[in-house]
Amino acid sequence: MKYLVRSQGFGAIVGVTVMLIVFTLIDFSGWWTIQTVSNVTQFASILAFVAMGQALVIMTKEIDLSVGSVYGLTGVAFITLEPTLGVAGSLIVAIGIAVLAGFLQAVAVVKGQLPSMIVTLGGLFTARGIIYVWTGGSVHNFSPPARSHPLTRLLGGELFGIEAATYWLVVVAAILSLLLWTTPFGNRLLATGGSLESAESRGVRTERVKIAAFILCSSLAGFAGILTLCNQPQTHVTLGENMELEAISAAVIGGCLLTGGRGSILGAILGALIVVSFRYELIALGAPSSWYVSFVGVVLIVAVIFNQKLARFLGHSV
Repeated sequence: MKYLVRSQGFGAIVGVTVMLIVFTLIDFSGWWTIQTVSNVTQFASILAFVAMGQALVIMTKEIDLSVGSVYGLTGVAFITLEPTLGVAGSLIVAIGIAVLAGFLQAVAVVKGQLPSMIVTLGGLFTARGIIYVWTGGSVHNFSPPARSHPLTRLLGGELFGIEAATYWLVVVAAILSLLLWTTPFGNRLLATGGSLESAESRGVRTERVKIAAFILCSSLAGFAGILTLCNQPQTHVTLGENMELEAISAAVIGGCLLTGGRGSILGAILGALIVVSFRYELIALGAPSSWYVSFVGVVLIVAVIFNQKLARFLGHSV
């Protein structure tokens, strides 16, 4: 029990448990159906990719507001370039665009000594503007041969009734968890966010750590966009709008401290599950869409307060 309480995703575990109990009591027949669970799992998996990347950046005491637009730009690039480059070629170029977006923003933050909020806010508008200029406001759909391509089916198909995005999430989450908790990079990342001066005094190259975190964040957002279009091979120029807010909320609900140095990959996934589950259930119950926005705001505030109190209880400075 002590280990569970000390785990950095403890708040998200409590949140998911309470959520499932409440949903079971108020809408058992509507919530516990194969269709509902499948839909929630699919959309939560996509958001979880973006939330995990956001969590890595927040752990370094930075933030990335551009992930929704990078998600959209990568997806649009993937589907737009496919007729020319093929599925494999467009996939490589699209991921390259996501990596470049993360790298450029990271360099502006660490080398230019600019606030990450301002830099990535600029990245949000820049990437969204590129989408509109590039596409002229409309995006074509995947051709039938592209939809049946083995790579498309690998990224967007399903196995035993479970979408491919969920399997990819398990694999990527396991890799990131090992990276965070069993490698020197993970230790340096948490140290960078916990105390920059202390980390630098011990030889940690904090600039490189932050650059790597931003690149991972953009890459995960871009990969999520590609997974989305492999599963649903049609899109529009508003793809990914406001997704950055949901990703930040999921990361914070999952245990990330905005003051850096504390976070959890599992917590970010559970945070994404909470956000998506409430959105789906509110819609199913016929609640106005504004209720969902209000819910995210209230839960975010509660999560910040809970995480700070838990961190103080465990002896972490906030």
